[in-house]
Amino acid sequence: MGHIAGPIADNRPLTRAETDLIRWMLEHGRSEALAFRKQLESAAVVSRCPCGCASLDFSIAGQLAPSGPLEILGDYLFGGANDLAGAFVFARGGVLAGLEVYGLAGDHPRELPAPESLRPFAQG
Repeated sequence: MGHIAGPIADNRPLTRAETDLIRWMLEHGRSEALAFRKQLESAAVVSRCPCGCASLDFSIAGQLAPSGPLEILGDYLFGGANDLAGAFVFARGGVLAGLEVYGLAGDHPRELPAPESLRPFAQG
């Protein structure tokens, strides 16, 4: 995560809402994102952002900890002019690594968006 303070350990299974959102993002993201759906089945949250936003880091059962350059698998916008925000799901080294949620017109969102509220980043 791109924030100053270190992540806060969480160590828990993904919630149904988190799983549904990430699956949607993978299914509607870049073509190579589809290959990561299988990893989602064994994903767990290992940390969250210390700023209080909804960003999450994952571990995947049976995989080494994600490392290496960030590979964005799906990049989306949500909200309107006054609360415009973005969310992207990413991998590192071939391992599903996390979900980043960030504010563009205000603070970082503290809750995850609903899949139906997302639109491709390129649409603005």
